[in-house]
Amino acid sequence: MTTANSTLPLYQFYYYMSHSESLQELLQDKNLDPRLLTIANKVIQQERITDEEAITLFQIGEIGYLGTLANYIREQKHGLKTYFNRNFHIEPTNVCVFSCAFCSYSRLYKHREDGWELSIDQMMHIVKKYDHQPVTEVHIVGGVHPKMDLDFFCELLNSIKKHRPDLHRKGFTAVELDYMFRKAKLTRKEGLEKLQQAGLQSLPGGGAEIFDHSIRAQICADKIDGDGWLDIHRTAHTLGMHSNATMLYGHIESYAHRVDHMSKLRNLQDETKGFNCFIPLKFRNQDNDMSHIPESSVIEDCKTYAIARIYLDNIPHLKAYWPMLGRHQAQMMLHFGVNDLDGTIDDSTKIYSMAGSEEQNPSLSTQELCSLIQQAGRIPVERDTLYNELIIHSSETESIA
Repeated sequence: MTTANSTLPLYQFYYYMSHSESLQELLQDKNLDPRLLTIANKVIQQERITDEEAITLFQIGEIGYLGTLANYIREQKHGLKTYFNRNFHIEPTNVCVFSCAFCSYSRLYKHREDGWELSIDQMMHIVKKYDHQPVTEVHIVGGVHPKMDLDFFCELLNSIKKHRPDLHRKGFTAVELDYMFRKAKLTRKEGLEKLQQAGLQSLPGGGAEIFDHSIRAQICADKIDGDGWLDIHRTAHTLGMHSNATMLYGHIESYAHRVDHMSKLRNLQDETKGFNCFIPLKFRNQDNDMSHIPESSVIEDCKTYAIARIYLDNIPHLKAYWPMLGRHQAQMMLHFGVNDLDGTIDDSTKIYSMAGSEEQNPSLSTQELCSLIQQAGRIPVERDTLYNELIIHSSETESIA
């Protein structure tokens, strides 16, 4: 019942578990642990929970309780609306100078013949495939290739902007950016300003993994540390660029490491208000150096998403990235705090399919995404990258927001 391949019957099972009692019934439950009652009252009163309380939720919070609280917060913030966009990815290369233990995607530079390296012309061919289609975003992310430098990506951004200026250009993890800037001998602010002038408009949230130094030393020792990741996003925010944030969970980290990670994000959001969205990313164990570690259960996934929604009170959106979780598990998360399912993708990313995701050719039409959302009792809302509402979809009519 907790397999990653579970579909609608499992979704229904957890839906009923998470809605077995209303919030008021929960508060009146005489058997509820006093610590959980205190947290529930804080949620109702819109008070921030502490790091210690978040760890308590991981340790003793059952998913019915967590789902009730997370869904309450989600509906207070967004009602029944669930967001998605029409997007596609460009992955310039999977050749990478780094060797992260959890990665199934990259190929080291000395083995680059086993990977791919796209030219600017080839990437522009991908962009032009979407001419006259209502996509709103291109998402550019890939490996860290020593010969794809800052000038190379500035040329790519300029080319996309010139060809299709209305297409939002989101690109480059902090890992990629850090390497580009160091190689160009520029500060982070100088490098981001140069990319922004070339056409970069926002940053994705990848590369965060787990911020704790001891965990990073074991899973991604040779790339930018947690403080550097946070500083790049802080700098982007000060330049007026929004970004997303991620957390890779379900491997060797503890609950305390997850909460510490989210605490650092919550603190930065207090400072800059630049994060649009938080995306928990489930560790997948196929074809990587951590394949001996079992993947998290569906129950653990539900808990992690719900606690993220409860804890991260200042990040407006919580996303279930369906190419990573699988579409039906992502649908389930709509009752554990999630209000965003990313986008149509159009089979343009290989990062999670190569790591063993059920979505081996990730692509959903707008109609399919809307159906997934509607089956969960939610209202599909097509958005742009910055969460401006474009179309509110219903089973009978569509209205322009």
